[in-house]
Amino acid sequence: MTTAIDAPAAGARPLAGRTTVIEVRNLVKRFGEAVVHDDLNLEVYRGEVLSIVGGSGTGKTVLLRQIVGLDRPTSGTIRVFGEDLTRLDAARLQALRNRWGLQFQRGALFSALSVIDNIALPLRELRSLPDDLICAASLLKLQLVGLSARDADKMPSDLSGGMIKRVALARALALEPELVFLDEPTAGLDPMASDDYVALIRELRRELGLTVVMVTHDLDTLVALSDRVAVLADRKVLAALPIRELARIDHPFIREYFLGERGQRAMQALPAAPMAAPAGPQSGEA
Repeated sequence: MTTAIDAPAAGARPLAGRTTVIEVRNLVKRFGEAVVHDDLNLEVYRGEVLSIVGGSGTGKTVLLRQIVGLDRPTSGTIRVFGEDLTRLDAARLQALRNRWGLQFQRGALFSALSVIDNIALPLRELRSLPDDLICAASLLKLQLVGLSARDADKMPSDLSGGMIKRVALARALALEPELVFLDEPTAGLDPMASDDYVALIRELRRELGLTVVMVTHDLDTLVALSDRVAVLADRKVLAALPIRELARIDHPFIREYFLGERGQRAMQALPAAPMAAPAGPQSGEA
């Protein structure tokens, strides 16, 4: 079994031929005296689904907020599409944000706006298209996530939990993003709605060529969608690896999360594959 000391180096191995979309280097985040991230490193590659997991209080959502520019790091660099977020002015940061979409944990729909107006909001903020085109584009996004035109005039209070997730995803896709961030996308859904949502993400990723960064605690969602999983522990990324490789690392959180009863049950859904030889130490850091 790979030791936890080996894990950061194992997680740093570059994927040959892959383009880096997000690069986080030497990230430090403090809130007063509390240190959330300390020398955290992470890469996300074009076209992959990278999931972020970790125990309570490890800063999963804090990391996501820094990557999308909602919070500034205390120190370190975050590059998205090659641009350092810490060096961008407000106008350039907004232009860069138009290349990604974000689905918040509970949907974050505006309760006073209808479904179609929630989806149209990013397009209307750009003020560059006539309203009839904005409505038509928003209807297409609504249908893309498996809802119909009959749902367009509903209010968020009329929607089920699964429908709220889908509308939030349609809004995240409104600007035709290359990169999508999902914060606990299946939280609060019953098993059937969760399975349907996972199937939707898988289909959209394939059809639209999306790169997806997902924060989740749900093992079934993790196994079904992830190409790699980044584990936050000890204030940094312990490793970022495919699940089978990750499960071989000897660390308390990984043992509990992936090798416990729920973890082993979820991992049975992985396609059969021979276990690779233990990874030796690599140069560099995660």
